[in-house]
Amino acid sequence: QVQLVESGGGSVQAGGSLRLSCAVSGYPFSGYCMGWFRQAPGKEREGVTVIDGDDSTNYADSVKGRFTISKDNAKNTLYLQMNSLKPEDTAMYYCAAYGGVWCPVPKMKERSYSYWGQGTQVTVSS
Repeated sequence: QVQLVESGGGSVQAGGSLRLSCAVSGYPFSGYCMGWFRQAPGKEREGVTVIDGDDSTNYADSVKGRFTISKDNAKNTLYLQMNSLKPEDTAMYYCAAYGGVWCPVPKMKERSYSYWGQGTQVTVSS
């Protein structure tokens, strides 16, 4: 059974930083596509960043240069380092696993991802 458990969310002032973690079990973590998505109140869930099986990464334009996705294969954990946070980053953040080595095309098509965590809330105040 695949389980994804996010942690690390919280409240922070604009300009601050947070690091989200996603502990993964029951899934071939190393060398497989995974990603982070977010959903703000009243909006659709959107892709934030994904990491392919070869560890290449893609980012939404809104977070480029501020967010970094990374993996620790030994710990089966996915991370999202978020710096220079803005109020518009406020959302529920979800970890997702695609179920294959290479991320789908388009890479952040959320309906293509098979496994999801329960989410962790990030709130950025101005």
